[in-house]
Amino acid sequence: MKEETATTSLEIDKAHETLKHVVLKTPLQFHRKLSERFKAEIYLKREDLQVVRSYKIRGAYNLIQGLTEEERSRGIVCASAGNHAQGVAFSCKLLNIHGTIYMPSITPKQKINQVKMFGGDQIDIALIGDTFDECQEHALQYTLESYKVFVPPFDHQKIIEGQGSLGIEIGEELSGIDYIFIPIGGGGLCAGVGSYFQTFSPNTKIIGVEPQGAPSMTEALKEGKPVTLESIQRFVDGASVKKVGYITFSYIKDFINDMLLVPEGKVSSVILQLYNEDAIVAEPAGALSIAALEQYADQIKGKKIVCIVSGGNNDIDRMQEIKERSLLYEGLKHYFIIRFAQRPGALKEFVNHILGPTDDIVRFEFIQKHNKETGPALVGIEVKSREDFELLRARMHEHQLNFTAINQHENLFEYII
Repeated sequence: MKEETATTSLEIDKAHETLKHVVLKTPLQFHRKLSERFKAEIYLKREDLQVVRSYKIRGAYNLIQGLTEEERSRGIVCASAGNHAQGVAFSCKLLNIHGTIYMPSITPKQKINQVKMFGGDQIDIALIGDTFDECQEHALQYTLESYKVFVPPFDHQKIIEGQGSLGIEIGEELSGIDYIFIPIGGGGLCAGVGSYFQTFSPNTKIIGVEPQGAPSMTEALKEGKPVTLESIQRFVDGASVKKVGYITFSYIKDFINDMLLVPEGKVSSVILQLYNEDAIVAEPAGALSIAALEQYADQIKGKKIVCIVSGGNNDIDRMQEIKERSLLYEGLKHYFIIRFAQRPGALKEFVNHILGPTDDIVRFEFIQKHNKETGPALVGIEVKSREDFELLRARMHEHQLNFTAINQHENLFEYII
């Protein structure tokens, strides 16, 4: 694909006017608990409450509504596993334009149904490829063959302008913002919102946030250009791309003040915290900006902060995985391979004398050897605090238990768990 860069100034004001009667002006909410915790004035921009439960509708509609009549008659194509697809589908139905939406074959049924609901009869869905990148290749090929218009998820001026309208909404409600934390995947949201603040509130510091397992913008800034990562973790699916956009990068490199990487486990903990304490359903990418605050705890004291909650399309089926990642990150769940002594009462001794009063066995299974003999046991244990875990380990050593803690053995953990 041809390497593109920004060639014209952004028309964010124009996009804002275009979108006024299409998107919701989502709340900018003061968050008391976070403000008290970090001794700062913290606000959440709630794009999880947007009409398609993410900001993606802004860029998608802004681009699609600007197509010529001839382009509209040809129809449009996009590739997406989630929020961008929903934004495109919504726009197609509203503008009476036919769209073909490519989604990976592994896309959860819930997301497919959401796209169908927003697009109705105006869209067709093509499920193909095991990954987004493979799916997008098919979508681009189909676009060329059918002479349709491709609507990219982030790397387009009109997409960036649409996402930038979110910045205008923030600026209309709140002035004197010291820091704004923005999640980054391909960079469309940050390019748009950051460009607005660079012009109208130049003292506001722009902090980009990426998942630790997909540091595509971080690496691009190091190299001075977008680079393709060999592999990424896809847990934070709304912000995990192998390569950021050329156009988005050309804007962001000029104003970004810092880039932060957040562990996926920390993101999971924040998702659960938002749900349990505030009844906010945030998707992993939507929790990124809040999850990054801890890294800036000293800098933001006494300051005025905005965190963009970029989306709330979180499948309920993922909650068990989210809880698991959170517990592992917080040091509250541990897995062991334990070779119990081959004598009566060995397991009873473990339960009665090694486990603490609040320690809980959440997984127990014997590992079968190739000759079908019973081997060691895989044991998962939840504890109430990190201190409880240290006490548990001490008792295991004291009783000379033959065990291997596997949480930190990445390859072994991935293979067994």
